[in-house]
Amino acid sequence: MKKVSISDIARKAGVSVSTVSFVMNDKAVKMRISREVIEKVENVAREMGYRPNQLARGLRTGKTKTIGLIVENISNAFFATLAKTIEDEAKKYDYKVVYCSTDNDDEKARDLINMLSQRQVDGYIITPTPELAQEIRKLQAENKPVVLIDRYFPEFNEIPAVLVDNYEGVAAGTEYLVGKGYRKIAIVTIENEMAHMKDRLRAYYDVLRRHDIAVDETLVNIVPYHAGRDKSLQQIQDLFKGAGTSIDAVFFLTNYLGVLGIEAIKNMQIRIPGQLALLCFDDNDIFRLYTPTISVIRQPIEAIGQKAMATLIERLKHTGSEVYPGADPIQLLPELIARESI
Repeated sequence: MKKVSISDIARKAGVSVSTVSFVMNDKAVKMRISREVIEKVENVAREMGYRPNQLARGLRTGKTKTIGLIVENISNAFFATLAKTIEDEAKKYDYKVVYCSTDNDDEKARDLINMLSQRQVDGYIITPTPELAQEIRKLQAENKPVVLIDRYFPEFNEIPAVLVDNYEGVAAGTEYLVGKGYRKIAIVTIENEMAHMKDRLRAYYDVLRRHDIAVDETLVNIVPYHAGRDKSLQQIQDLFKGAGTSIDAVFFLTNYLGVLGIEAIKNMQIRIPGQLALLCFDDNDIFRLYTPTISVIRQPIEAIGQKAMATLIERLKHTGSEVYPGADPIQLLPELIARESI
């Protein structure tokens, strides 16, 4: 089969060879080629199965057509689905993805950024750790496009972020529990100073106050992030032991805490929903397969990945010299999925 050339693309797109060359070598914006022509050439190239010589292109343009994806934990169902979506979206633009996990460790995150920088990735999609703001700002200063996902730094609004509306998700879940008549609602979250987790906990408090429900701090269980599985499980069981029958519902603010919660509840032979209603932020296959099925606040994972990739691609098409105005993070609405556990 004959290899597709830029001349072939030019003929089919009805443009000059030089125009195709500028588009393929990321110089279209600099050469003032219109957005419509750029998209037309890119679409024709994809349809014809054009595959440029990436080594030669990288030497010529300084672009490697690779993206660095840094998430918290690639084995977590949420981040695994997110990574697969980003990988699929990147393929549409002929980009490859190199992904890795931070385990929410700042030092590891810095090492990963350094490693990806040495590999000369063209841009980054990052789930930041708490102290990573300066490193991310440094990347931006070096004209390396960065998009944050799942969490963000409110003080750095010039860096685009795509995430779920965490406040609205927890508010909707807590409102639903209150509407079903539950008043002793325990909350289980992780020890995390990032804005997205603060938003989730703030929503819980706000809803209780709106309904004149007294906030009982003994029902707020904050699990240290690096506690480990066994200690986290024990802490959740201690919550149920300490509060006893005074808890009528529990809301887990991450899916892996929800999985541990199911184990703790099973160990203590607590009946769901007869003795305890259960709701979890974020879905998981286990929640659909468990009996009874577990109610969740489902994040639009695919939409987050698609939007993050589209935002990064838009910035990759520019020279990197533009100054972007600050903007609030792009927040997508989650969905309450009421199942048998409530």
